[in-house]
Amino acid sequence: MADWDYDTGGPRSSAPDELCHPQSEYSQWKLKLFRVRSMEKAPLPVEDKDSLTAAPNIDNGLSPGSVMKLCLGGKSKENVEGPGQRVDRKLQEMDTHMDHLRLLCRLCGTVLMKVKGPAHDVHGDLDNVTKTALRKMGCRFTTWPEVIHKVFKVDVTDDIESVHPLSFCHRCWMVVIRGGGFCSFSRTRVPEWKPHSSHCSLCSPRKPSFQRTGRKRRTVLPRAHSLPKRTRWEYSDSIVIGERRLLKPFGERNRSSAPRDCKKASVQREQWVRNITHCQRDHLSAQLVSGGLPVDFLFAFTCAVCDHLLSDPLQSPCGHLFCRSCITKYTHAFGSRCPACNSSCTSDDLSPPANSFLSALHSLPLLCPRGCNEHIRLDSFKTHCLGHDLGDQKEKPSEVDYLLINKGGRPRQHLLSLTRRAQKHRLKELKSHVKAFAEKEEGGDVKAVCLTLFLLALRSGNEHKQADELEALMQGRGFSLHPAVCLAIRVNTFLSCSQYHKMYRTVKATSGRQIFQPLHSLRAAEKELLPGFHDFEWQPALKNVSPSCNVGIINGLSGWTSSLDDAPADTITRRFRYDVALVSALKDLEEDIMEGLKNSGLDDSVCTSGFSVMIKESCDGMGDVSEKHGGGPAVPEKAVRFSFTIMSVTLVTSNEKGEVSIFTEPKPNSELSCKPLCLMFVDESDHETLTAVLGPIVAERNAMKESRLILSIGGLARSFRFHFRGTGYDEKMVREMEGLEASGSTYVCTLCDTTRSEASQNMVLHAITRSHDENLERYEIWRQNPYSESVEELRDRVKGVSAKPFMETQPTLDALHCDIGNASEFYKIFQDEIGEVYSKVNPTREERRSWRTALDKQLRKKLRLKPVMRMNGNYARRLMTQEAAEAVCELVPTEERREALRELMRLYLQMKPVWRATCPAKECPDQLCRYSFNSQRFADLLSSTFKYRYNGKITNYLHKTLAHVPEIIERDGSIGAWASEGNESANKLFRRFRKMNARQSKSFELEDVLKHHWLYTSKYLQKFMEAHKDSAKALQAVIDPEEARDDEEMTLDVTDF
Repeated sequence: MADWDYDTGGPRSSAPDELCHPQSEYSQWKLKLFRVRSMEKAPLPVEDKDSLTAAPNIDNGLSPGSVMKLCLGGKSKENVEGPGQRVDRKLQEMDTHMDHLRLLCRLCGTVLMKVKGPAHDVHGDLDNVTKTALRKMGCRFTTWPEVIHKVFKVDVTDDIESVHPLSFCHRCWMVVIRGGGFCSFSRTRVPEWKPHSSHCSLCSPRKPSFQRTGRKRRTVLPRAHSLPKRTRWEYSDSIVIGERRLLKPFGERNRSSAPRDCKKASVQREQWVRNITHCQRDHLSAQLVSGGLPVDFLFAFTCAVCDHLLSDPLQSPCGHLFCRSCITKYTHAFGSRCPACNSSCTSDDLSPPANSFLSALHSLPLLCPRGCNEHIRLDSFKTHCLGHDLGDQKEKPSEVDYLLINKGGRPRQHLLSLTRRAQKHRLKELKSHVKAFAEKEEGGDVKAVCLTLFLLALRSGNEHKQADELEALMQGRGFSLHPAVCLAIRVNTFLSCSQYHKMYRTVKATSGRQIFQPLHSLRAAEKELLPGFHDFEWQPALKNVSPSCNVGIINGLSGWTSSLDDAPADTITRRFRYDVALVSALKDLEEDIMEGLKNSGLDDSVCTSGFSVMIKESCDGMGDVSEKHGGGPAVPEKAVRFSFTIMSVTLVTSNEKGEVSIFTEPKPNSELSCKPLCLMFVDESDHETLTAVLGPIVAERNAMKESRLILSIGGLARSFRFHFRGTGYDEKMVREMEGLEASGSTYVCTLCDTTRSEASQNMVLHAITRSHDENLERYEIWRQNPYSESVEELRDRVKGVSAKPFMETQPTLDALHCDIGNASEFYKIFQDEIGEVYSKVNPTREERRSWRTALDKQLRKKLRLKPVMRMNGNYARRLMTQEAAEAVCELVPTEERREALRELMRLYLQMKPVWRATCPAKECPDQLCRYSFNSQRFADLLSSTFKYRYNGKITNYLHKTLAHVPEIIERDGSIGAWASEGNESANKLFRRFRKMNARQSKSFELEDVLKHHWLYTSKYLQKFMEAHKDSAKALQAVIDPEEARDDEEMTLDVTDF
């Protein structure tokens, strides 16, 4: 009995004096337990100077197994334990308890070595394989504590090494992967881990019989004197959970020389084959070798793991040989050790043996086990056995032979093609067997037995997706969709909040499962996709731009003076900040950028700088977007959209590769790639208001040109520089932004200084001379008039510049509006040829109306083209064909004019692919080479045969088509890829989103339209939508058939562009 200590109020500790703390208010074992948990490294105070010893330096990378040494202040057992003294038992118990914890799973409590696969660190970062798998399913976490907290609802950040295990098993890892990093589809119950105590279930488990009966445990076991006495290590060398001893840990001290602990090598290998490798049916036994070869000779050709003949052998550095599959499964189960000599042996150290050894192995003679008594070489053994199998199948009548001879002489029908009554008749015997088994084993639950059989059949056929859905149905929980999938369905089907909520409640009530997510889950998913969610940095900081990152939708008129003169009352605009929107667009392309780095063979961790991003800017008016619901005068409501498209991402490398293309937009003219930046209720003809609204965007754009963006892509901070090209503008918008006169001006072109008469006389030989800086200089001359010239002289000097240019545009040609403009001109040529204007002077308006009526009637009859009030892209595409020219030629009276019209259309169709193609050098190289010749021939026809129309005048787009296309292609490489089709085709989207988000306030309405239009262009949602395309269409057709038809028509219109 320990003596009582009156100072501490407890029993006096028998620990040595070195471990006694002079100022302790607790018992000695509690003090040491506290030191184990806090992991203090300070040396223990001593009372005697003679016993003072310097504590060794303890490295921060100390392994968990040295806690005992750490608790002793850096001293070893021999230094502390003197004669007649012993180490404190509490510290030994704590050390043993922590050894037990290291071998258990933190999440399910099972022994790590009982589960196939590697163990994973609870507090570590995600590896590349796990991160890639979770990212494909929408999980953006980078560390295991975040994923574990999301899936298992357990916070492991405050774990203590003496209470909680530090690893989790591969089975829990599979649960995380199957749940996508968001939820768990298994019934994993996380155990409640408690500190070590005298009643610890790991160190001293209770017997289940005592827990069940509630009897008091006897102090003395029966027949205790007859039991052999065991040493102290024999009690602590196995980890005990419950009553069964599950595992014996590795270590030097556990290698006992007693005969009862040693196992024969053959018995050990039989256990490995039975529990680990499972290669009995795959590998050949050494007993098949014929010829009476020596035992030692055969031993050289057997696997050190399974004792079978080597199959695809590998050799370790220590010289031992294994089958590839056996050593792989062995290392997964027991670690990177050689099974023969226990030396270190990783998978990288293994290599194939010498070719001479392989030839000797393959030449071993084997005796056929099928009874033919033939001796076959090892390399041809499988072929020989396959011949036996084929012979057996030929001798045995197949099932087809039985099926052909059936009752009634008819072929047997498939089970699913029968009626319900016939199915019951055919499965009658099987049903009785299943019912008898269910009544005997499962309490009569036939449904559970059948579903389980179906589930196992799906698993065996690798139909895991259907199996997961069936398993979820069997467990009574819905297989709900991801919030991003629900958001993609809502945006792509144009459902309002009330429509989606109604659908959500209806599906939940009818099916009993929550398939769709509620609205608040969708709003949480929206935040990650909208601008203002991600952190970034500009180096140097942007001038006159706030460094804040979490900026969402802002008012485009912010900063204006509140007066009616400066801002009209009906001017409403909403936009994103330009740099924040670009950051969100780049994060949306994160997977594509990482995939591009991988495909280019570049090291992901090295490519952190040198990224260059090319941006295409587009701006155009949407016309009248007013909702005409009731009577009264129709007040036009004009709107303008400014958008951008990420065309490409390139990387400048220091090696011979130079500039490498990482990402290129595959559909640059699609409305899915054109991201909205600013929406405004403004008339595009209002130059002053448009200048003021787009002024902040211009300032942000100019600031970004002089800085570089630091953004995290793929877990690493990377540097991006942006290059902007304003090419997605039509003729009218370019003249507005560059301060030029209207399109009816004498100066016909926005690319050169030529006049309309000069362009009609010389249609081909012109060069691009205008630029944004030159237009600014000319505006200053126009404003100041330094030479005191007259209006006509000053106008001729500035070449048509009459307003201040406020946004830089790329001197180029818009392919979409070029097609529309040229189609309008051909439509007028067709009318003139029908009426023979070349031989008439000043025809009347009635005559021209009759010619147009005849042309519309002929086009409707031959091409089913309905007349339009204004030329559009679809009409222009169908009008500019050789078929249309042939239909018009039926109305032209003379054969000479018909041939001229056919030749004109033929030349135009040969030139058109050059400016419409995304990459003309690859798509139409022949037309590109002949473009100069065709354009010259086309110009000769206009100036000779059609001189009556082009005498001293020419249209803007015809001039650009004939004079500037080759120069633009040589400079930019393409015209069609930089067109404004994406922005134009999104006009109908604006009306659909406005109808979807109809609200009382136009300001909030514009915010909702901008937000949902941005989500519509998200690559992340498009990938989800691609997988659920059919379900979304069916859902839309059920909710609103008329809307579904409108959506189909809109899709056709977009593709027609």
